[in-house]
Amino acid sequence: MEKELSISATVSDVVNCLRKMCDVIHANKEYLTELDSAIGDADHGTNMDRGFQAIAKKLSAPVDNDIGGILKMCGMTLVTTVGGASGPLYGTAFLQAGTALAGKQELEPGDLLVAGEAALKGVLMRGKAILGDKTMVDALTPAIAALEEALATGAKAAEALEKASIAAETGMTGTIPIQARKGRASYLGERSIGHQDPGATSSFLLIRTMAETAREIGF
Repeated sequence: MEKELSISATVSDVVNCLRKMCDVIHANKEYLTELDSAIGDADHGTNMDRGFQAIAKKLSAPVDNDIGGILKMCGMTLVTTVGGASGPLYGTAFLQAGTALAGKQELEPGDLLVAGEAALKGVLMRGKAILGDKTMVDALTPAIAALEEALATGAKAAEALEKASIAAETGMTGTIPIQARKGRASYLGERSIGHQDPGATSSFLLIRTMAETAREIGF
């Protein structure tokens, strides 16, 4: 049974969500690697799983009550354990989100947008990709836009994140018919057309996990 809607998410809620993210990446490791084998180095799933399992290990120990600090810890873990471009990109996303939420011991719905915008800005600056380049940006950009629009209409966090998840999924599938212009996939030219981007896929999986967790905790 879902809880009554809450106006905030606690540190334990955030840690719970992060643990679920680790589980989701692990469960989809082979799928992400399969996607990457078509247009990349066939290691996206393996690399992401390595990083998120390292996060899971750190989350098994006591953490402090600073949500921003927890997210920055996740970011540094990803930077130091994930290979390829994913480590710097996802690491930057978590680091920037953590910086935006520094000192927070609970989150209100609006904090999700603050963190999301900071994460996206970090990814854009680090990866130099834009919408339509067939990257994780194609999932993140519409997701943050949908989150902002939903929150502006007074939606609760769970509802806003659900809309963000739907937008991310649309962006993810939208990478299939386009040609890659960034990363390893761009070397394939037109041969990259017809394949779903693994980075956009892992981004969608994480956003969907956030939406599911928010709904479960009644946020």
